[in-house]
Amino acid sequence: MSSSDASVGRMLRAGTALLLSVALGSCGFHLRGESDFPFSSIFVNAPSAPPFANELARAIGAGSRTKIVDSAGAADVVLDVPIVVNDKDVLSLSSGGSVREYALVKRVQFRLHDRNGGDWMPAGEIIVRRSYTFNETQVLARDLQEQRLLREMQTDAVQQILRRLQTARKPA
Repeated sequence: MSSSDASVGRMLRAGTALLLSVALGSCGFHLRGESDFPFSSIFVNAPSAPPFANELARAIGAGSRTKIVDSAGAADVVLDVPIVVNDKDVLSLSSGGSVREYALVKRVQFRLHDRNGGDWMPAGEIIVRRSYTFNETQVLARDLQEQRLLREMQTDAVQQILRRLQTARKPA
């Protein structure tokens, strides 16, 4: 291989990399970086769902400069999460009347306000749905699949709340 062939190969690779980066940038793709919240400290109040509150606080703290505080009085804003509910419904039945498919639903209600009660954004609700097939001969596998889906749904709900928190604005 001659040196001119090697330089042409390098130029082709560099051109391809440049073309891919321009294409990705033009379609709106960007790496998930640090979140930019319009407040510097937050108190997460979710007494009915400690695992959800822990994941939410961890996600806020890990992805931003916002400080998680231990009391509402020390925070710029308070994120109240009064309701976190997991529901499970029968989605379909077999011809023999046994369950063939289930639907899982996670419902999370939240409200962001300051110490004076001023709303930084309207109260909201996140609803995440998943379905899975059921085979009565594989009960243990079904339980594991259901637990995995519930964890994924919780992470999805946390990410949706983070995106909404980025759009919050101080009340006028």
